[in-house]
Amino acid sequence: MKGTELFGRQVTDKVTGFTGVATGYCQYISGCNQVLVTPPVGPAGEHREGHWIDEQRLVVDDLVSPIVLDNGASPGFDKPAPVR
Repeated sequence: MKGTELFGRQVTDKVTGFTGVATGYCQYISGCNQVLVTPPVGPAGEHREGHWIDEQRLVVDDLVSPIVLDNGASPGFDKPAPVR
């Protein structure tokens, strides 16, 4: 599984063991494509930072159902743009 097929899937980095949900994908001219892996919130409910990881380092956890969002009603970011 590669590219945007990873969206919503739980993945783990083979090198570091970092685990989270694939929430972004970036394709580079050099071919070193990366996936944004977003971890779950911490024990106290705090948000933790996601990391861009080379896609060939990721393993998909097929035992976890992918997250699917219905963006039909509000396709966009959930916060307004900053005011300048």
